[in-house]
Amino acid sequence: MNLTLNVVEENERSILNASGEIDAYTAPKLKELLLPLTEVEGNTVEVNLENVNYMDSTGLGVFISALKSTKENNSTLTLSNLQDRVLRIFEITGLDEIMDIRSAIRGGND
Repeated sequence: MNLTLNVVEENERSILNASGEIDAYTAPKLKELLLPLTEVEGNTVEVNLENVNYMDSTGLGVFISALKSTKENNSTLTLSNLQDRVLRIFEITGLDEIMDIRSAIRGGND
């Protein structure tokens, strides 16, 4: 499966909508689009993962790089609408403790 990405700009906020799978093949595309957003000082970056049904460790690496970039550039990163399967990866690795994860989708709720 492929990964579709689009960015919506709102004031000092960028919303990156992702759809598909984040793996070794698609992660570079995500990184190429996400990292420049985190390099804008004061920018709030929200990654909407509502339509991402699979992510592997390569995807985690992209989000770790993005988090590091936000700290270096005084910007903010939030992940939202994670499906259980994707959220579990963050929980297993403990990244849910250091990343701002909001609105996890549990069992088909809105």
